[in-house]
Amino acid sequence: MKKLLLFLSLSVALFAKTQTIVFAAGCFWGVEKHFEHMDGVIKATSGYAGGDYDNPTYKKVLSYRKNSEGVTNHTESVEVVYDDSKISTEQLIKSFWELHNPTQGNRQGNDRGNNYRSALFYTNETQKSIALATKKVYQKLLKKAGYGTITTEIKPLKKFYPAEDFHQDYLQKHPFGYCPNHATGVKFGNQKIAVDMIQPLGGKEIVVIDAEHCPFCAKFKKNVTDHYKGSIPLRTVHQDQLKGFKLHTKIEGTPTVLFVVDGEEIYSYVGYMDEKKFYRAVGKFKLGKESKAFDVAFKKSTDSRFCKKYEEFKHTGDGVFIDKVSGDILFDTRDRFNSGSGWLSFYKAVDGAVVEKADYALGMKRVEILAKKSGAHLGHVFNDAPGGRQRFCINATILEFVPRDKIKK
Repeated sequence: MKKLLLFLSLSVALFAKTQTIVFAAGCFWGVEKHFEHMDGVIKATSGYAGGDYDNPTYKKVLSYRKNSEGVTNHTESVEVVYDDSKISTEQLIKSFWELHNPTQGNRQGNDRGNNYRSALFYTNETQKSIALATKKVYQKLLKKAGYGTITTEIKPLKKFYPAEDFHQDYLQKHPFGYCPNHATGVKFGNQKIAVDMIQPLGGKEIVVIDAEHCPFCAKFKKNVTDHYKGSIPLRTVHQDQLKGFKLHTKIEGTPTVLFVVDGEEIYSYVGYMDEKKFYRAVGKFKLGKESKAFDVAFKKSTDSRFCKKYEEFKHTGDGVFIDKVSGDILFDTRDRFNSGSGWLSFYKAVDGAVVEKADYALGMKRVEILAKKSGAHLGHVFNDAPGGRQRFCINATILEFVPRDKIKK
């Protein structure tokens, strides 16, 4: 019988529509107790999140709580895993606001220090939208009740570190332990929570439509959009957040990637796209399918000798050359030299920025250079530079120049 019950409980957990969110609202003992007793919460775990150093411990977090210079401390947090068919994201986030006083900065009650600051770490865009929307409503309620401005951090979760075993289920082990009540007493009523809408930015933009429980959306975010550095703005939203867009595609699957100009969809892709397919689509959108730059990047064409872009780039000042499509830094002017060939020449590429591939086209044996992220064809590498060094012979039309003092950190 026990084995059957265990099997059933595991099956329920396996097939439940689970999500994860992390809350910081003061000492994690009481926060964990609050959430783990809510119907629909599968598990609540005390731990640490929001800092910029690895492997936090209780001792280390406490030592950094007085704003150690140059260190962003972790918060005492609680990871909540929940079945959203039993409890909604909105219910959980509203409960978080009501649980504590989100206007106190680096403290909750007598617990003082940046490890006690209020924070919400979301794991998908729906959670983010609901957090921001409920914050607006709760701020009005707090102000009416005489409280100040909400100081809560609302950020994507980078990593959650479970706390030491001593802190797990602390108040079950110590029923008379420390469990302060920091609630303001301000409650949500029947206010309608309006999720933030987005409107067209004007010009070219990329809009990714995702959805809850969409594993391909999560995969696309992790593998592609989280690493996007291109110059065309990219936003990830849910379909019901769009306002003022003129779409030609019926959104029937996610992710759907919309390429938009002045609010109007030009074309779209439905379903998961790997990095190379995504950047080919971005290249088509930014460069133009019939342009020389697109031919060079994705049809392995070659710039003419001494082309216009070459003449523009051969005498630039100090800086770097980036991939026009992905925005990644590919070459540095410190490695540039004048080979007299009529193409940009470099002794090397930026470490990890390119890949080399054997090229037997046109009856020759050469080594092709491709941008690692976008897969764009850049040129070839030869062993004929001064001093027996390599010469990276690179097409200029696929590059953009960025002065060194303008490089994004």
